[in-house]
Amino acid sequence: MKPNDPKDDLHRYLKAAREAVVWKLDGLSEYDVRRPLTPTGTNLLGLVKHLASVELGYFGPTFGRPHNESLPWHEENAEPNSDMWAPADESREDVLSLYHRAWAHADATIEALPLDAMGHVAWWGDNDGVTLQRIMLHMTAETNRHAGHADIVRELIDGKVGMRETNSNMDGGDVAWYEEYWNRLEASAKEAQAKPS
Repeated sequence: MKPNDPKDDLHRYLKAAREAVVWKLDGLSEYDVRRPLTPTGTNLLGLVKHLASVELGYFGPTFGRPHNESLPWHEENAEPNSDMWAPADESREDVLSLYHRAWAHADATIEALPLDAMGHVAWWGDNDGVTLQRIMLHMTAETNRHAGHADIVRELIDGKVGMRETNSNMDGGDVAWYEEYWNRLEASAKEAQAKPS
């Protein structure tokens, strides 16, 4: 039995998380990919734009590998959270293209460096170095975290859930099963609330 290659494993998980995020935009209107569905404004296209930005940072300047992308939302006078949404004049294609270029840049960094290559994340504020392995773990966790956000936002839009169109990875059954399940959970929550403390 061949042992796993830790770098390949980390890279595979990062790639799967990226693809899960991008799939959440498939088949949706311009309005639906941009509309805020939480009180803090979480929206699908904004999640993609944010992830593109952070991948460029973590796999670029962290390891002295400039990415040459213009990211005006990172400039000192930028509006807060401007990396978390796309104005009407910034197309879905613009954001997805930026994300794909970020993937290519990150993948080139991952390919070029060993897992123990040292870098420095200036915005973490410490003077300790970080390894490529730590950055790959961090970026995979960050991407999966936002993939979870995207999963919930997409479910709120049209009910589609799961990691990919061909793999819902959801237990349960059809719409009727989930309706009954939801009603049972709601009744249980109300019952728990009604119990004396």
